[in-house]
Amino acid sequence: MKSQTSILLSLLPLAFGFNTQSSSSVRTSKTSLNVGTNSNEMMPMRRGSTCALITPFTEDNKIDVPGLEKLIDFHLEAGTDNLCVLGTTAEASVMSMDERELALRTIVGRAKGKIPLLVGTGAIDPAQVKKYTQQAIDLGADASLVVSPYYVKPPQRGLIHHFTTMADMGLPVVLYNVPGRTAVDLSDETIATLAQHDKIVGIKDATGDISRLTSLKKVLGEEVDRNFLKYSGDDGTTTDFVLEGGDGCISVTANIAPKAMRDMIHAALNGNDQLALELNEPLNLLHNRLFVESNPIPAKWAAHRMGLTDNAMCRPPLDAMDPQYIPLLEEALATANILAHLER
Repeated sequence: MKSQTSILLSLLPLAFGFNTQSSSSVRTSKTSLNVGTNSNEMMPMRRGSTCALITPFTEDNKIDVPGLEKLIDFHLEAGTDNLCVLGTTAEASVMSMDERELALRTIVGRAKGKIPLLVGTGAIDPAQVKKYTQQAIDLGADASLVVSPYYVKPPQRGLIHHFTTMADMGLPVVLYNVPGRTAVDLSDETIATLAQHDKIVGIKDATGDISRLTSLKKVLGEEVDRNFLKYSGDDGTTTDFVLEGGDGCISVTANIAPKAMRDMIHAALNGNDQLALELNEPLNLLHNRLFVESNPIPAKWAAHRMGLTDNAMCRPPLDAMDPQYIPLLEEALATANILAHLER
């Protein structure tokens, strides 16, 4: 006999309007983009290396538009596969709607049609998520990254309702599971239920637990798994994640070493395990040291050290990196052969 949990999970897709057949060809839901759309211009998200982009600020605490354009050009030249903008690493939680619009207009104007643009639209209040998502639709996003509402610990059925509500707006959604920050964990069964929605196209898994990828793939089933993007959100375990069947990463390290991250990820995607591990070896220290303080403090320091930005400013309540960590970052940059490249 089926357990009560199994019965409940089998009924949830029906409750939210999904077809419960396993075939990916029936991942459907009646969705259409809201007015003011870019539906004919959207680029699908790619397998590979996605940079969780930092946002440069001026000394007087405004968005540095030329600096942002410079970063975008840096990633286009490096071959980064996707850009994730206005996420945690971008300090979007301390931006106004007007500032988000300025950043998005700048990014879309520089990169639209050249690289898929994944825009962070998550928040604790569903009404605010809708506003962020509608803004992303109107300004030309290709997909939205929606984090589980943090602090309030919604039940799994509440998470299903939340994510499907956002997906019903019509912009492709990448789920973001980061229980270390949100205090709520998306279960494999919940993810599998959500994966049946035609606009829920993938997940950023920042648990750092490779066994979660293995168990999720089993619950998804072969056909749905093939069409559902699985991105690592934990740089330190990304290589193993992709070698175990993941589709890429959404990476902080890619801010600093975008080409190296792309090369490593594609080696893993191509099944070249040894090459992927060899390419990742010089990056291991960087993966670790970029989190000696809260993200993106060390990443912004490193970007400034490389000459990518005019300063390393983070907005309050974050702060400049504690000077005690400078030698640790210098060592990590040297080990990744980044300083040698700068000194040529």
